[in-house]
Amino acid sequence: MKLLTITQREQLLANGRDRDRDHRPVVKFFDPGGAGTWLFADLDPEDGDTLFGLADLGFGAPELGYTSLAEIAAIRGRFGLGIERDLYFVPKHSLSIYAEAAREAGRIVEFGPELEAVADGRDDVGDA
Repeated sequence: MKLLTITQREQLLANGRDRDRDHRPVVKFFDPGGAGTWLFADLDPEDGDTLFGLADLGFGAPELGYTSLAEIAAIRGRFGLGIERDLYFVPKHSLSIYAEAAREAGRIVEFGPELEAVADGRDDVGDA
């Protein structure tokens, strides 16, 4: 499976050219044989490889940061499975809301009380 569609890559690059905004994540990746989950909001337009987003490697400490798309694509986990894109991921909030909820929950959450508590306390729901 391709990790990014053309449309997702274009949106990530557009977000990367406008880093002053709190964008919604564009794509969610996960390790089908492990605990790794990533939500990415932008891609560096200069190198086309450096993603920015929220990473949760399953140790209870999700964090915002930069990751290489090439390195993610090269990961082979349990049973030789590679990282996959969540085909059904639809972001409802900005990356900062997901990050704050993840810090409180100790893992990335897409729904539930942790996410709603953060979202309800904020006016900013990110750009579409």
